[in-house]
Amino acid sequence: MTTEQDQIPAPDSPAPDSSAPDRPVPDSPASPGPVATSSRPAWVTDELITQWCAWVRRRDASRRGPDRAEPVTAVAPFDLAPIAAVPACAPEDVTAAVAGARADQPEWAGTPLRRRRDVLLAFHDLLLERQDQVIDLIQWETGKARYHAWQEVAQVAAIARHYARRARHYLAPHHVRGMVPGLTKVKEVRVPKGVVGVISPWNYPLYLGVGDVLPALMAGNAVVSKADSQTALTMLWTRALMAEAGLPTGLWQIVAGLGAEVGTALVDAVDFVCFTGSTATGRTVAERAARRLVGASLELGGKNPLIVREDADVAAAAAGTVVAAFANTGQMCIHIERVYVHEKVYDAFRAELVRATRALRLGQSYDYSVDIGSLTSAAQLAAVEAHVDGAVAQGATVLAGGRARPDIGPLFYEPTVLEGVTPGMAVCDEETFGPVLSLYAYGADSEAVGLANQGSYGLAASIWSKDSREAGRMAVRIRAGSVNINDGAAAAAGSVEAGMGGMGESGLGRRHGAEGILKYTESQTIATQRLLPLGPPKPGQSAVERFVRRTNGQLALLRRLGLR
Repeated sequence: MTTEQDQIPAPDSPAPDSSAPDRPVPDSPASPGPVATSSRPAWVTDELITQWCAWVRRRDASRRGPDRAEPVTAVAPFDLAPIAAVPACAPEDVTAAVAGARADQPEWAGTPLRRRRDVLLAFHDLLLERQDQVIDLIQWETGKARYHAWQEVAQVAAIARHYARRARHYLAPHHVRGMVPGLTKVKEVRVPKGVVGVISPWNYPLYLGVGDVLPALMAGNAVVSKADSQTALTMLWTRALMAEAGLPTGLWQIVAGLGAEVGTALVDAVDFVCFTGSTATGRTVAERAARRLVGASLELGGKNPLIVREDADVAAAAAGTVVAAFANTGQMCIHIERVYVHEKVYDAFRAELVRATRALRLGQSYDYSVDIGSLTSAAQLAAVEAHVDGAVAQGATVLAGGRARPDIGPLFYEPTVLEGVTPGMAVCDEETFGPVLSLYAYGADSEAVGLANQGSYGLAASIWSKDSREAGRMAVRIRAGSVNINDGAAAAAGSVEAGMGGMGESGLGRRHGAEGILKYTESQTIATQRLLPLGPPKPGQSAVERFVRRTNGQLALLRRLGLR
Protein backbone atom coordinates (compact mmCIF):
# COMPACT_ATOMS: atom_id res chain seq x y z
CA MET A 1 0.00 0.00 0.00
CA THR A 2 1.08 3.60 -0.44
CA THR A 3 2.07 5.38 2.73
CA GLU A 4 2.52 9.03 3.58
CA GLN A 5 4.92 10.75 1.22
CA ASP A 6 7.50 11.27 3.96
CA GLN A 7 7.80 7.74 5.31
CA ILE A 8 11.12 5.86 5.27
CA PRO A 9 12.58 6.82 2.82
CA ALA A 10 10.77 9.93 1.53
CA PRO A 11 10.00 9.69 -2.20
CA ASP A 12 9.38 12.79 -4.25
CA SER A 13 5.71 13.37 -5.02
CA PRO A 14 4.78 13.94 -8.66
CA ALA A 15 2.80 17.04 -9.52
CA PRO A 16 -0.93 16.39 -9.93
CA ASP A 17 -2.83 16.75 -13.15
CA SER A 18 -6.50 16.89 -12.27
CA SER A 19 -7.74 17.95 -15.69
CA ALA A 20 -10.33 15.69 -17.33
CA PRO A 21 -9.01 13.55 -20.21
CA ASP A 22 -10.07 14.39 -23.75
CA ARG A 23 -11.43 10.94 -24.49
CA PRO A 24 -15.17 10.27 -24.14
CA VAL A 25 -16.15 8.65 -20.84
CA PRO A 26 -19.23 6.52 -20.06
CA ASP A 27 -21.96 7.87 -17.83
CA SER A 28 -20.39 9.32 -14.69
CA PRO A 29 -21.48 9.16 -11.06
CA ALA A 30 -23.52 12.14 -10.06
CA SER A 31 -22.28 14.93 -7.82
CA PRO A 32 -24.53 15.69 -4.83
CA GLY A 33 -23.82 19.41 -5.02
CA PRO A 34 -21.18 22.13 -5.24
CA VAL A 35 -17.85 22.11 -3.47
CA ALA A 36 -18.06 23.15 0.19
CA THR A 37 -16.63 26.57 1.07
CA SER A 38 -14.65 25.22 4.03
CA SER A 39 -14.03 21.66 5.11
CA ARG A 40 -12.95 22.38 8.68
CA PRO A 41 -15.52 21.01 11.15
CA ALA A 42 -17.16 23.93 12.97
CA TRP A 43 -16.49 22.50 16.45
CA VAL A 44 -12.72 22.22 15.91
CA THR A 45 -11.21 25.33 17.49
CA ASP A 46 -7.64 26.55 17.55
CA GLU A 47 -7.64 25.93 21.30
CA LEU A 48 -8.54 22.27 20.82
CA ILE A 49 -5.84 21.82 18.20
CA THR A 50 -3.30 23.31 20.58
CA GLN A 51 -4.39 20.89 23.31
CA TRP A 52 -4.07 17.89 20.99
CA CYS A 53 -0.67 19.00 19.67
CA ALA A 54 0.62 19.13 23.23
CA TRP A 55 0.71 15.32 23.09
CA VAL A 56 3.57 15.44 20.56
CA ARG A 57 6.71 14.56 22.48
CA ARG A 58 9.33 17.29 22.08
CA ARG A 59 12.04 18.54 24.37
CA ASP A 60 11.70 21.95 25.93
CA ALA A 61 12.13 24.58 23.21
CA SER A 62 14.86 26.34 25.21
CA ARG A 63 17.01 23.21 24.95
CA ARG A 64 16.56 22.83 21.21
CA GLY A 65 19.04 24.13 18.70
CA PRO A 66 18.34 26.71 15.98
CA ASP A 67 17.99 23.93 13.39
CA ARG A 68 14.92 22.39 15.03
CA ALA A 69 12.35 21.00 12.63
CA GLU A 70 9.60 23.24 11.35
CA PRO A 71 5.99 22.26 12.06
CA VAL A 72 4.29 19.98 9.54
CA THR A 73 1.09 21.27 7.96
CA ALA A 74 -1.15 18.94 5.95
CA VAL A 75 -3.86 20.13 3.57
CA ALA A 76 -7.50 19.04 3.68
CA PRO A 77 -8.40 16.88 0.67
CA PHE A 78 -11.84 18.44 0.32
CA ASP A 79 -10.53 21.96 -0.37
CA LEU A 80 -6.70 21.88 -0.12
CA ALA A 81 -6.85 24.35 2.77
CA PRO A 82 -4.20 23.97 5.51
CA ILE A 83 -5.35 21.80 8.41
CA ALA A 84 -3.05 22.58 11.33
CA ALA A 85 0.62 23.14 12.07
CA VAL A 86 1.65 20.03 14.00
CA PRO A 87 4.97 20.23 15.88
CA ALA A 88 7.71 18.24 14.17
CA CYS A 89 10.18 16.15 16.12
CA ALA A 90 13.90 15.74 15.66
CA PRO A 91 15.72 12.40 16.14
CA GLU A 92 16.72 13.43 19.67
CA ASP A 93 13.02 13.88 20.48
CA VAL A 94 12.41 10.31 19.42
CA THR A 95 15.26 9.15 21.63
CA ALA A 96 13.77 11.05 24.56
CA ALA A 97 10.30 9.66 23.89
CA VAL A 98 11.57 6.08 23.84
CA ALA A 99 13.61 6.68 27.00
CA GLY A 100 10.57 8.10 28.77
CA ALA A 101 8.41 5.19 27.66
CA ARG A 102 11.08 2.72 28.74
CA ALA A 103 11.26 4.26 32.20
CA ASP A 104 7.49 3.91 32.74
CA GLN A 105 7.01 0.49 31.13
CA PRO A 106 8.14 -1.79 34.01
CA GLU A 107 5.49 -0.43 36.36
CA TRP A 108 2.83 -0.91 33.69
CA ALA A 109 4.04 -4.47 33.05
CA GLY A 110 3.56 -5.13 36.75
CA THR A 111 0.06 -3.68 36.74
CA PRO A 112 -2.61 -6.36 37.14
CA LEU A 113 -4.17 -7.41 33.85
CA ARG A 114 -7.60 -6.36 35.08
CA ARG A 115 -6.35 -2.78 35.43
CA ARG A 116 -5.11 -2.73 31.85
CA ARG A 117 -8.43 -4.27 30.81
CA ASP A 118 -10.35 -1.48 32.54
CA VAL A 119 -8.42 1.16 30.58
CA LEU A 120 -9.26 -0.48 27.23
CA LEU A 121 -12.92 -0.90 28.11
CA ALA A 122 -13.18 2.71 29.31
CA PHE A 123 -11.58 3.81 26.03
CA HIS A 124 -14.07 1.63 24.13
CA ASP A 125 -17.00 3.38 25.80
CA LEU A 126 -15.59 6.88 25.34
CA LEU A 127 -14.83 6.20 21.68
CA LEU A 128 -18.39 5.16 20.95
CA GLU A 129 -19.78 8.05 22.97
CA ARG A 130 -17.74 10.67 21.08
CA GLN A 131 -17.43 8.97 17.73
CA ASP A 132 -18.85 11.92 15.78
CA GLN A 133 -15.82 14.00 16.75
CA VAL A 134 -13.22 11.55 15.51
CA ILE A 135 -15.28 10.74 12.41
CA ASP A 136 -15.22 14.44 11.57
CA LEU A 137 -11.46 14.54 12.04
CA ILE A 138 -10.93 11.45 9.90
CA GLN A 139 -13.00 12.97 7.10
CA TRP A 140 -11.26 16.33 7.38
CA GLU A 141 -7.81 14.78 7.18
CA THR A 142 -8.45 12.00 4.63
CA GLY A 143 -11.44 13.13 2.57
CA LYS A 144 -13.16 9.75 2.86
CA ALA A 145 -16.93 9.27 2.96
CA ARG A 146 -18.48 9.30 6.43
CA TYR A 147 -19.52 5.65 6.41
CA HIS A 148 -15.93 4.61 5.70
CA ALA A 149 -14.75 6.81 8.56
CA TRP A 150 -17.32 5.23 10.86
CA GLN A 151 -16.00 1.78 9.94
CA GLU A 152 -12.73 2.72 11.63
CA VAL A 153 -14.57 3.51 14.86
CA ALA A 154 -16.43 0.20 14.75
CA GLN A 155 -13.24 -1.76 14.10
CA VAL A 156 -11.18 -0.08 16.84
CA ALA A 157 -14.02 -0.53 19.34
CA ALA A 158 -14.13 -4.24 18.46
CA ILE A 159 -10.35 -4.55 18.88
CA ALA A 160 -10.39 -2.79 22.25
CA ARG A 161 -13.18 -5.02 23.53
CA HIS A 162 -11.64 -8.18 22.14
CA TYR A 163 -8.22 -7.75 23.73
CA ALA A 164 -9.68 -6.46 26.97
CA ARG A 165 -11.70 -9.67 27.26
CA ARG A 166 -9.32 -12.20 25.67
CA ALA A 167 -5.86 -11.03 26.73
CA ARG A 168 -5.94 -13.14 29.89
CA HIS A 169 -6.47 -16.22 27.74
CA TYR A 170 -3.81 -15.27 25.17
CA LEU A 171 -1.20 -14.33 27.78
CA ALA A 172 -1.87 -17.09 30.30
CA PRO A 173 1.11 -19.25 31.41
CA HIS A 174 1.29 -22.54 29.57
CA HIS A 175 2.38 -25.59 31.55
CA VAL A 176 4.30 -28.31 29.71
CA ARG A 177 5.93 -31.59 30.66
CA GLY A 178 9.50 -31.36 31.88
CA MET A 179 12.56 -33.37 30.96
CA VAL A 180 11.90 -35.91 33.69
CA PRO A 181 8.16 -36.35 34.38
CA GLY A 182 7.38 -35.68 38.01
CA LEU A 183 10.80 -34.21 38.76
CA THR A 184 10.88 -31.26 36.37
CA LYS A 185 8.13 -28.64 36.44
CA VAL A 186 8.05 -26.34 33.39
CA LYS A 187 5.89 -23.47 32.25
CA GLU A 188 6.08 -20.97 29.43
CA VAL A 189 5.13 -17.39 30.26
CA ARG A 190 4.74 -14.29 28.10
CA VAL A 191 6.70 -11.17 29.00
CA PRO A 192 6.34 -7.82 27.19
CA LYS A 193 8.90 -6.74 24.62
CA GLY A 194 9.39 -3.37 26.33
CA VAL A 195 8.87 -0.37 24.05
CA VAL A 196 6.97 -0.96 20.81
CA GLY A 197 7.28 1.44 17.88
CA VAL A 198 4.21 1.83 15.68
CA ILE A 199 4.48 3.50 12.26
CA SER A 200 1.10 3.80 10.57
CA PRO A 201 -0.16 5.39 7.33
CA TRP A 202 -2.78 7.99 6.54
CA ASN A 203 -5.45 5.90 4.86
CA TYR A 204 -6.92 4.47 8.11
CA PRO A 205 -5.57 6.80 10.80
CA LEU A 206 -7.72 5.45 13.63
CA TYR A 207 -7.81 1.76 12.75
CA LEU A 208 -4.16 1.39 11.73
CA GLY A 209 -2.86 4.14 13.98
CA VAL A 210 -4.57 2.94 17.15
CA GLY A 211 -5.71 -0.63 16.52
CA ASP A 212 -2.11 -1.89 16.75
CA VAL A 213 -1.39 0.17 19.86
CA LEU A 214 -4.15 -1.37 21.99
CA PRO A 215 -2.88 -4.99 22.11
CA ALA A 216 0.69 -3.74 22.63
CA LEU A 217 -0.45 -1.83 25.72
CA MET A 218 -2.61 -4.70 26.89
CA ALA A 219 0.43 -6.99 26.74
CA GLY A 220 2.29 -4.71 29.16
CA ASN A 221 4.39 -2.67 26.74
CA ALA A 222 4.88 1.03 26.37
CA VAL A 223 4.35 2.44 22.86
CA VAL A 224 5.86 5.23 20.80
CA SER A 225 3.81 6.03 17.69
CA LYS A 226 4.85 8.06 14.69
CA ALA A 227 1.82 10.08 13.67
CA ASP A 228 1.43 10.33 9.91
CA SER A 229 1.87 13.94 8.82
CA GLN A 230 -1.42 13.92 6.91
CA THR A 231 -3.56 12.57 9.74
CA ALA A 232 -1.84 13.58 12.96
CA LEU A 233 -4.89 15.17 14.58
CA THR A 234 -6.84 11.90 14.55
CA MET A 235 -4.08 10.16 16.51
CA LEU A 236 -3.60 13.07 18.90
CA TRP A 237 -7.35 13.26 19.61
CA THR A 238 -7.28 9.55 20.36
CA ARG A 239 -4.27 9.91 22.65
CA ALA A 240 -6.17 12.49 24.69
CA LEU A 241 -9.12 10.09 24.88
CA MET A 242 -6.86 7.30 26.14
CA ALA A 243 -5.60 9.60 28.89
CA GLU A 244 -9.20 10.23 29.90
CA ALA A 245 -9.74 6.47 29.93
CA GLY A 246 -6.98 6.17 32.53
CA LEU A 247 -3.81 5.36 30.59
CA PRO A 248 -0.76 6.77 32.41
CA THR A 249 0.87 9.64 30.54
CA GLY A 250 4.24 8.13 29.68
CA LEU A 251 3.03 4.82 28.29
CA TRP A 252 1.93 6.04 24.86
CA GLN A 253 4.21 8.67 23.39
CA ILE A 254 3.55 10.42 20.06
CA VAL A 255 6.22 11.73 17.73
CA ALA A 256 5.64 13.54 14.45
CA GLY A 257 7.64 14.78 11.51
CA LEU A 258 9.38 13.57 8.39
CA GLY A 259 9.51 9.80 8.12
CA ALA A 260 13.06 9.74 6.82
CA GLU A 261 14.21 11.25 10.11
CA VAL A 262 11.60 10.47 12.75
CA GLY A 263 10.61 7.04 11.49
CA THR A 264 14.21 5.96 11.09
CA ALA A 265 15.10 7.14 14.58
CA LEU A 266 12.11 5.25 15.97
CA VAL A 267 13.09 1.97 14.29
CA ASP A 268 16.62 2.43 15.65
CA ALA A 269 15.47 2.85 19.26
CA VAL A 270 12.52 0.54 20.07
CA ASP A 271 12.33 -3.15 21.02
CA PHE A 272 9.79 -4.13 18.37
CA VAL A 273 8.44 -2.42 15.25
CA CYS A 274 4.89 -2.56 13.90
CA PHE A 275 4.83 -1.02 10.43
CA THR A 276 2.05 -0.64 7.89
CA GLY A 277 2.96 0.80 4.51
CA SER A 278 4.59 0.13 1.17
CA THR A 279 6.64 -2.94 0.40
CA ALA A 280 9.66 -0.82 -0.52
CA THR A 281 9.61 1.01 2.81
CA GLY A 282 8.83 -2.21 4.66
CA ARG A 283 12.06 -3.73 3.35
CA THR A 284 14.00 -0.78 4.74
CA VAL A 285 12.29 -1.08 8.11
CA ALA A 286 12.94 -4.83 8.25
CA GLU A 287 16.60 -4.38 7.36
CA ARG A 288 17.17 -1.72 10.02
CA ALA A 289 15.37 -3.79 12.66
CA ALA A 290 17.27 -6.93 11.68
CA ARG A 291 20.63 -5.23 12.15
CA ARG A 292 19.63 -4.69 15.79
CA LEU A 293 18.09 -8.18 16.09
CA VAL A 294 14.75 -6.52 16.79
CA GLY A 295 11.52 -8.09 15.57
CA ALA A 296 9.16 -6.42 13.12
CA SER A 297 5.57 -6.94 12.00
CA LEU A 298 4.92 -5.60 8.50
CA GLU A 299 1.68 -5.25 6.58
CA LEU A 300 2.65 -4.09 3.12
CA GLY A 301 1.28 -3.77 -0.40
CA GLY A 302 -1.25 -5.79 -2.34
CA LYS A 303 -2.74 -6.27 -5.79
CA ASN A 304 -5.73 -8.21 -4.56
CA PRO A 305 -7.77 -10.53 -6.81
CA LEU A 306 -11.47 -11.42 -6.81
CA ILE A 307 -12.81 -14.50 -8.60
CA VAL A 308 -16.39 -14.86 -9.84
CA ARG A 309 -17.11 -18.54 -10.47
CA GLU A 310 -19.58 -19.81 -13.06
CA ASP A 311 -22.19 -20.60 -10.39
CA ALA A 312 -21.96 -17.25 -8.58
CA ASP A 313 -24.93 -15.01 -7.88
CA VAL A 314 -23.94 -12.36 -10.41
CA ALA A 315 -25.86 -9.48 -8.85
CA ALA A 316 -24.50 -10.20 -5.38
CA ALA A 317 -20.97 -10.63 -6.72
CA ALA A 318 -21.12 -7.32 -8.58
CA ALA A 319 -22.44 -5.49 -5.52
CA GLY A 320 -19.73 -7.03 -3.35
CA THR A 321 -17.04 -6.17 -5.87
CA VAL A 322 -18.07 -2.52 -5.91
CA VAL A 323 -17.77 -2.34 -2.13
CA ALA A 324 -14.44 -4.17 -2.04
CA ALA A 325 -12.90 -2.13 -4.86
CA PHE A 326 -14.12 1.37 -4.08
CA ALA A 327 -14.45 1.56 -0.28
CA ASN A 328 -12.34 4.43 1.04
CA THR A 329 -11.92 5.51 -2.61
CA GLY A 330 -9.79 2.41 -3.17
CA GLN A 331 -7.17 3.59 -0.67
CA MET A 332 -7.23 0.35 1.31
CA CYS A 333 -4.49 -2.26 1.46
CA ILE A 334 -6.96 -5.14 1.09
CA HIS A 335 -9.16 -3.59 -1.59
CA ILE A 336 -9.77 -5.43 -4.85
CA GLU A 337 -7.94 -4.34 -8.00
CA ARG A 338 -8.18 -7.47 -10.22
CA VAL A 339 -11.48 -9.22 -11.02
CA TYR A 340 -11.45 -12.60 -12.81
CA VAL A 341 -14.87 -13.69 -14.11
CA HIS A 342 -15.83 -17.04 -15.59
CA GLU A 343 -16.41 -16.61 -19.31
CA LYS A 344 -19.96 -17.99 -19.13
CA VAL A 345 -21.12 -15.21 -16.78
CA TYR A 346 -18.69 -12.52 -17.89
CA ASP A 347 -21.14 -10.42 -19.92
CA ALA A 348 -23.86 -10.54 -17.28
CA PHE A 349 -21.40 -9.66 -14.51
CA ARG A 350 -19.83 -6.83 -16.50
CA ALA A 351 -23.20 -5.24 -17.14
CA GLU A 352 -24.19 -5.48 -13.48
CA LEU A 353 -20.82 -4.21 -12.28
CA VAL A 354 -20.89 -1.18 -14.58
CA ARG A 355 -24.44 -0.34 -13.51
CA ALA A 356 -23.56 -0.57 -9.82
CA THR A 357 -20.39 1.49 -10.28
CA ARG A 358 -22.19 4.29 -12.11
CA ALA A 359 -24.84 4.40 -9.35
CA LEU A 360 -22.30 5.36 -6.68
CA ARG A 361 -22.71 8.87 -5.23
CA LEU A 362 -19.53 10.96 -5.13
CA GLY A 363 -19.25 13.93 -2.85
CA GLN A 364 -17.86 15.66 0.21
CA SER A 365 -20.23 15.76 3.12
CA TYR A 366 -20.11 15.37 6.89
CA ASP A 367 -23.15 13.09 6.76
CA TYR A 368 -24.02 9.74 5.20
CA SER A 369 -25.43 11.12 1.95
CA VAL A 370 -22.51 10.08 -0.29
CA ASP A 371 -20.94 6.71 -1.06
CA ILE A 372 -17.44 7.67 -2.19
CA GLY A 373 -15.22 10.48 -0.98
CA SER A 374 -12.04 12.10 -2.18
CA LEU A 375 -8.56 10.79 -2.72
CA THR A 376 -6.34 12.02 0.09
CA SER A 377 -3.41 13.61 -1.71
CA ALA A 378 -2.35 15.10 -5.01
CA ALA A 379 0.20 12.31 -5.29
CA GLN A 380 -2.55 9.68 -5.11
CA LEU A 381 -4.59 11.47 -7.76
CA ALA A 382 -1.55 11.66 -10.03
CA ALA A 383 -0.82 7.96 -9.54
CA VAL A 384 -4.41 6.96 -10.36
CA GLU A 385 -4.50 9.14 -13.46
CA ALA A 386 -1.18 7.76 -14.65
CA HIS A 387 -2.38 4.17 -14.35
CA VAL A 388 -5.71 4.77 -16.10
CA ASP A 389 -4.42 7.08 -18.82
CA GLY A 390 -1.46 4.81 -19.47
CA ALA A 391 -3.69 1.76 -19.82
CA VAL A 392 -6.06 3.55 -22.20
CA ALA A 393 -3.14 4.75 -24.32
CA GLN A 394 -2.04 1.10 -24.64
CA GLY A 395 -5.47 -0.17 -25.68
CA ALA A 396 -7.55 -0.69 -22.52
CA THR A 397 -11.20 0.37 -22.49
CA VAL A 398 -12.95 2.43 -19.81
CA LEU A 399 -16.31 0.84 -18.96
CA ALA A 400 -17.15 3.26 -16.14
CA GLY A 401 -15.50 6.32 -14.63
CA GLY A 402 -12.03 7.11 -15.84
CA ARG A 403 -11.67 10.80 -15.04
CA ALA A 404 -11.02 13.31 -12.29
CA ARG A 405 -13.94 15.36 -10.95
CA PRO A 406 -12.66 18.82 -9.99
CA ASP A 407 -16.26 20.03 -10.09
CA ILE A 408 -16.81 18.05 -6.85
CA GLY A 409 -13.44 18.63 -5.22
CA PRO A 410 -9.78 19.02 -6.17
CA LEU A 411 -8.82 15.36 -5.52
CA PHE A 412 -11.93 13.48 -6.62
CA TYR A 413 -11.69 10.68 -9.16
CA GLU A 414 -14.55 8.58 -10.44
CA PRO A 415 -14.76 4.88 -9.56
CA THR A 416 -13.32 3.25 -12.64
CA VAL A 417 -13.74 -0.13 -14.34
CA LEU A 418 -11.25 -1.10 -17.05
CA GLU A 419 -11.38 -3.88 -19.65
CA GLY A 420 -8.68 -5.07 -21.98
CA VAL A 421 -5.85 -4.59 -19.51
CA THR A 422 -2.79 -6.60 -20.51
CA PRO A 423 0.56 -7.50 -18.89
CA GLY A 424 3.06 -4.71 -19.12
CA MET A 425 0.53 -2.00 -18.31
CA ALA A 426 1.26 -0.39 -14.96
CA VAL A 427 -2.34 -0.87 -13.84
CA CYS A 428 -2.01 -4.60 -14.52
CA ASP A 429 1.15 -5.23 -12.54
CA GLU A 430 1.45 -2.48 -9.92
CA GLU A 431 -0.67 -1.53 -6.94
CA THR A 432 -2.86 1.46 -7.88
CA PHE A 433 -4.24 2.24 -4.42
CA GLY A 434 -7.16 4.13 -5.86
CA PRO A 435 -10.71 3.60 -7.19
CA VAL A 436 -9.70 1.47 -10.18
CA LEU A 437 -10.32 -2.19 -11.00
CA SER A 438 -9.55 -4.27 -14.06
CA LEU A 439 -11.85 -6.95 -15.45
CA TYR A 440 -10.65 -10.25 -16.98
CA ALA A 441 -12.32 -13.44 -18.24
CA TYR A 442 -11.19 -17.01 -17.48
CA GLY A 443 -12.29 -20.49 -18.48
CA ALA A 444 -11.49 -22.95 -15.65
CA ASP A 445 -11.06 -22.72 -11.89
CA SER A 446 -7.43 -23.82 -12.13
CA GLU A 447 -6.79 -20.94 -14.52
CA ALA A 448 -8.45 -18.50 -12.10
CA VAL A 449 -6.23 -19.67 -9.25
CA GLY A 450 -3.15 -19.27 -11.40
CA LEU A 451 -4.18 -15.76 -12.40
CA ALA A 452 -4.93 -14.83 -8.81
CA ASN A 453 -1.44 -15.98 -7.77
CA GLN A 454 0.34 -13.90 -10.39
CA GLY A 455 2.74 -11.32 -9.07
CA SER A 456 4.71 -11.09 -5.85
CA TYR A 457 1.97 -9.92 -3.49
CA GLY A 458 -0.23 -12.08 -1.29
CA LEU A 459 -2.40 -9.97 0.99
CA ALA A 460 -6.10 -10.65 0.38
CA ALA A 461 -8.42 -12.35 -2.11
CA SER A 462 -12.11 -13.03 -2.69
CA ILE A 463 -14.12 -15.85 -4.28
CA TRP A 464 -17.82 -15.69 -5.16
CA SER A 465 -19.67 -18.98 -5.59
CA LYS A 466 -22.88 -20.72 -4.56
CA ASP A 467 -20.75 -23.77 -3.74
CA SER A 468 -18.90 -22.54 -0.66
CA ARG A 469 -17.23 -25.93 -0.16
CA GLU A 470 -15.63 -25.83 -3.59
CA ALA A 471 -14.72 -22.17 -3.08
CA GLY A 472 -13.00 -23.21 0.15
CA ARG A 473 -10.93 -25.79 -1.72
CA MET A 474 -9.89 -23.05 -4.16
CA ALA A 475 -9.09 -20.66 -1.31
CA VAL A 476 -6.28 -22.76 0.15
CA ARG A 477 -4.58 -22.76 -3.26
CA ILE A 478 -4.47 -18.97 -3.40
CA ARG A 479 -1.40 -17.24 -1.98
CA ALA A 480 -3.05 -14.70 0.30
CA GLY A 481 -3.14 -14.00 4.02
CA SER A 482 -6.92 -13.91 3.93
CA VAL A 483 -9.51 -15.17 1.46
CA ASN A 484 -13.13 -14.04 1.67
CA ILE A 485 -15.86 -16.29 0.26
CA ASN A 486 -18.97 -14.44 -0.90
CA ASP A 487 -17.61 -11.23 0.59
CA GLY A 488 -15.14 -8.76 -0.82
CA ALA A 489 -12.90 -7.87 2.10
CA ALA A 490 -14.77 -7.06 5.30
CA ALA A 491 -15.55 -10.57 6.59
CA ALA A 492 -11.92 -11.51 7.21
CA ALA A 493 -10.75 -8.06 8.29
CA GLY A 494 -13.64 -7.70 10.72
CA SER A 495 -13.06 -11.09 12.34
CA VAL A 496 -10.72 -9.79 15.03
CA GLU A 497 -10.19 -13.25 16.56
CA ALA A 498 -8.51 -14.36 13.31
CA GLY A 499 -5.12 -13.13 12.17
CA MET A 500 -4.78 -10.62 9.35
CA GLY A 501 -1.63 -10.14 7.31
CA GLY A 502 0.15 -11.02 4.11
CA MET A 503 2.26 -13.58 2.31
CA GLY A 504 5.12 -12.96 -0.10
CA GLU A 505 5.86 -9.26 -0.56
CA SER A 506 2.70 -8.32 1.32
CA GLY A 507 4.45 -8.61 4.65
CA LEU A 508 5.35 -10.53 7.78
CA GLY A 509 3.35 -11.24 10.91
CA ARG A 510 -0.31 -10.71 11.72
CA ARG A 511 -2.57 -8.25 13.46
CA HIS A 512 -5.74 -9.41 15.26
CA GLY A 513 -6.26 -12.71 17.06
CA ALA A 514 -3.67 -14.44 19.22
CA GLU A 515 -0.68 -13.40 17.12
CA GLY A 516 -1.88 -9.79 17.21
CA ILE A 517 -0.98 -9.61 20.90
CA LEU A 518 1.60 -12.39 21.28
CA LYS A 519 3.90 -10.67 18.76
CA TYR A 520 4.38 -7.93 21.35
CA THR A 521 5.71 -10.44 23.89
CA GLU A 522 8.63 -12.79 24.37
CA SER A 523 8.18 -16.42 25.31
CA GLN A 524 10.07 -17.23 28.50
CA THR A 525 10.54 -20.78 29.84
CA ILE A 526 10.67 -21.26 33.61
CA ALA A 527 11.80 -24.74 34.68
CA THR A 528 11.98 -25.96 38.27
CA GLN A 529 13.91 -29.12 39.10
CA ARG A 530 12.88 -31.07 42.22
CA LEU A 531 14.57 -33.80 44.33
CA LEU A 532 17.23 -35.01 41.90
CA PRO A 533 19.69 -33.10 39.71
CA LEU A 534 19.69 -33.57 35.95
CA GLY A 535 23.16 -35.08 35.86
CA PRO A 536 25.52 -37.43 37.67
CA PRO A 537 25.16 -37.09 41.46
CA LYS A 538 28.94 -36.82 41.85
CA PRO A 539 32.04 -36.63 39.62
CA GLY A 540 34.02 -39.64 38.52
CA GLN A 541 33.93 -42.09 35.62
CA SER A 542 31.87 -44.77 37.32
CA ALA A 543 29.25 -42.26 38.53
CA VAL A 544 28.91 -40.79 35.04
CA GLU A 545 28.64 -44.24 33.45
CA ARG A 546 25.89 -45.27 35.92
CA PHE A 547 24.00 -42.05 35.19
CA VAL A 548 24.22 -42.63 31.42
CA ARG A 549 22.98 -46.27 31.73
CA ARG A 550 20.11 -45.21 34.01
CA THR A 551 19.08 -42.39 31.67
CA ASN A 552 19.20 -44.67 28.63
CA GLY A 553 16.89 -47.07 30.44
CA GLN A 554 14.50 -44.25 31.26
CA LEU A 555 14.45 -43.16 27.62
CA ALA A 556 13.65 -46.70 26.51
CA LEU A 557 10.87 -46.93 29.12
CA LEU A 558 9.34 -43.66 27.95
CA ARG A 559 9.40 -45.01 24.39
CA ARG A 560 7.60 -48.24 25.42
CA LEU A 561 5.00 -46.26 27.36
CA GLY A 562 4.33 -44.12 24.30
CA LEU A 563 5.29 -40.89 26.04
CA ARG A 564 6.44 -38.10 23.73
